[in-house]
Amino acid sequence: MPDPHLERARRICLALPEAMEKEAWGNPTFRIRKRLFAMYHNNHHGDGRIALWLNAPPGVQRMLVEAEPERFFVPPYMGPSGWVGLHLDRCEDTEVEMHVLQSYRMVAPKKLLALLDGAPG
Repeated sequence: MPDPHLERARRICLALPEAMEKEAWGNPTFRIRKRLFAMYHNNHHGDGRIALWLNAPPGVQRMLVEAEPERFFVPPYMGPSGWVGLHLDRCEDTEVEMHVLQSYRMVAPKKLLALLDGAPG
């Protein structure tokens, strides 16, 4: 049975230059080359969350989780590295896209960032 939340995550993540999906740890992950920028989890170890885990700049995880704990959380394993969990079922596409793009920008090589920004070459 198709998972509409996973399909939504795929649509958003795979729209970025050279983004690819790879299963790891039993879940879909999204990468640029070998660098991870997003992980999809549906009920990870029974936590009841439908979520996308995303890389975040320093301080962003804490700011989001403190401001809106009903929509953001500190994910296990990746949380100590600053990653943030986003409840897919509680966020609109534009917000998900913004956070995915921020995560992508943290790991994308300069050439892909230039392509994303419409710069020549």
